[in-house]
Amino acid sequence: MKTNNYCIIMAGGTGIRFWPIASAERPKQFIDIMGTGESMLQTTFHRMERLCPRENIIIVTSKGDCDEVRRQIGGLEDYQVLGEPIRRGTAPCIAYAASVIAERCKTANIIITPSDHAIFGIDKYVDNMNQAVELAEKNDWIITVGVQPTNPNSKYGYIQYGEEPSLPDSHNMHKVVTFTEKPPIEMARKFIMSGEFMWNTGILIWRLDILQTAYRSYLPSVANLFFGNGDTGQRGLGASSSDESIEKAYSVCESISTDFGILEKAENVHVMEASFGWSDVETWDSLYDTCSKNSDNNVILGGNVFTYDVKNSIIHMPDTNHTVVVQGLDGYIVAADEKTLMVCRRDQEERILKFRSDVAFDRIKSGKE
Repeated sequence: MKTNNYCIIMAGGTGIRFWPIASAERPKQFIDIMGTGESMLQTTFHRMERLCPRENIIIVTSKGDCDEVRRQIGGLEDYQVLGEPIRRGTAPCIAYAASVIAERCKTANIIITPSDHAIFGIDKYVDNMNQAVELAEKNDWIITVGVQPTNPNSKYGYIQYGEEPSLPDSHNMHKVVTFTEKPPIEMARKFIMSGEFMWNTGILIWRLDILQTAYRSYLPSVANLFFGNGDTGQRGLGASSSDESIEKAYSVCESISTDFGILEKAENVHVMEASFGWSDVETWDSLYDTCSKNSDNNVILGGNVFTYDVKNSIIHMPDTNHTVVVQGLDGYIVAADEKTLMVCRRDQEERILKFRSDVAFDRIKSGKE
C-alpha cells in the first residue's frame, strides 16, 4: 500500500428513491440498506482502507451530515470530513477534497468513489484498483472504471471504448470514445448489441497534478475557486478554510458533474474493464437485482417477516419488535420505516416520488410534521 494513495468518498446524496426508508433527513448512504449489518458508507470506507492509509481517506458530505459521518466512522481527523454547504454536483465536490489533499501530498494518487454503490468480489476490486493506480502513476491518464452490461438498463450511464488496448500489456484498459448518460431503452439495447459499451461505475483514478490540470483546462472557474489562481492572487480552499470562505465559494460555484465538465471533453480518458461485480443500487429494483433471493425469488431484508404465497418481491423492514406477515403478492416492494409502510408494484416504482410528496404534504397539512 503506497502512502501517497488517497481516496475521496462522495457521500452527499439522499437516495430518496428508497423512500420510505431513506430521505433527505436520513440519506441512503447512512443506512444498512442491503442488510449487511453496516451502512453503505461504512462498507465503502472499510473497502478503501485496503487501498490507502486510513488517514488518507477524505469523505465529502452535506454540511448537516458531518456529525453522522463521524458517528458512523470513529477517529477521523477534522480534514477527513468535509461538509458542503449546498450541493453543486460532483465536480465541485471532488475539487474541494482535492484542495485538501494538495496541502498534504503534491504527488498523490487519488481514487474517487461514490459512497452508496455495491461491490462484489473485494479481492478482484482491490487488484483492479491497484492496477489502475499503477497505470495512473506512470501515465498522464484519467482512468474511469466500467462494467460489462448484463441487460439494456436505461438507468445507468454508458462508456463507449476503443477496440485496441491502451497499452500492449493492459488488455482490460481502453481509450474512451464517448460517454452517454442514462440513454433510452432502445438506445441501450443498441449499445449492448454493438459490444462497444460498458456501464459507467462513477469510479475515477488519477494523479493530483492531472486532476488539477484537467480542472484548469475545462472548468477554470471551479479550479480558481478551489485551487486558487496565482495570476490574480486568488486563494484556494483547504482544510483550514473558514466556514465563511467555503460558503462563499459554493455560493458562486457552478453546479456541474465531473462527467459533463471534464470527462466528456478530455482526450486522455481511459476506461478499465472491471473484473468485480458492481451495482449502483439506485432504485428498489436495482436493490432487488443485487441481493440474493430465497426459493420464492423474494428478497427479505431486516425485520421478523413471514411470507405466504409471495413471489418476486422485495421486503425491507426495520429491526423492531413488530412481526410482519405478507400474503399473496407477486412482484411488489414492501418497505417501512418508523412512520410509514409502503406497498408498491416493482414495475411501477417510478410512482414512489409521487407517494413521498403526497405523504409529506398530508403530514404538513395535518400538523404532523
